[in-house]
Amino acid sequence: MSAANVPGGYGEAARVLVVDDDPTVAEVVSGYLDRAGYLVDRAADGPSALARAAAHRPDLVVLDLMLPGMDGLEVCRRMRGHGPVPVIMLTARGDEDDRILGLEVGADDYVTKPFSPRELVLRVESVLRRSRPAPAARPLATAGLAIDPAARRATKHGEELALTIREFDLLAFFLRHPGRAYSREDLMREVWGWDFGDLSTVTVHVRRLRGKVEDDPASPRLIQTVWGVGYRFDGTSREEAVRP
Repeated sequence: MSAANVPGGYGEAARVLVVDDDPTVAEVVSGYLDRAGYLVDRAADGPSALARAAAHRPDLVVLDLMLPGMDGLEVCRRMRGHGPVPVIMLTARGDEDDRILGLEVGADDYVTKPFSPRELVLRVESVLRRSRPAPAARPLATAGLAIDPAARRATKHGEELALTIREFDLLAFFLRHPGRAYSREDLMREVWGWDFGDLSTVTVHVRRLRGKVEDDPASPRLIQTVWGVGYRFDGTSREEAVRP
């Protein structure tokens, strides 16, 4: 079993909950994940997904956007209400607004149907790998913000921040590299680990992160837009930050 399948490095196979009302999609996705070494649970609708997640807390959820009765957005909101859990959203829609909605409610990634099951497994491995603690990394602190990479805990003026996996990784990256402008392509490669993808993913995560760390998200002081380039973290000088 690969290390990517062992969340947190505790020597246990990761549990993945697959939520899709299409039995063919659910069976194919579950089969690929099972062969990759994951423990797989399945649910065909929102209430069943919430019940299974409550009975056996998943390490990651593969969640269809279009579900009967309760859509994937609401399922994601309710699951997140009980604690952080990585979510990869599946959508048959090609419209950008629908993809952005999934990211806005806290999905860590999304895959548009039809998709390659092998690609989905790689996405699952990527998200889980980034959700594991980083024991060797030292804390970072600047501008009232503090990050503990080992505990994956972030605070602002001592108050804990509720960050998704990607938001945490993005904030940690900014704190490690203050004063330098990065393009969205740079951030996707460095934070997401992808050489290609929908750049609106980065835009949405920056907007969500600003909403949690900025005193006035409408006039951001920490995460600034560099027009024609991308974004720059301007919380403090490089020397004041505690670096790993």
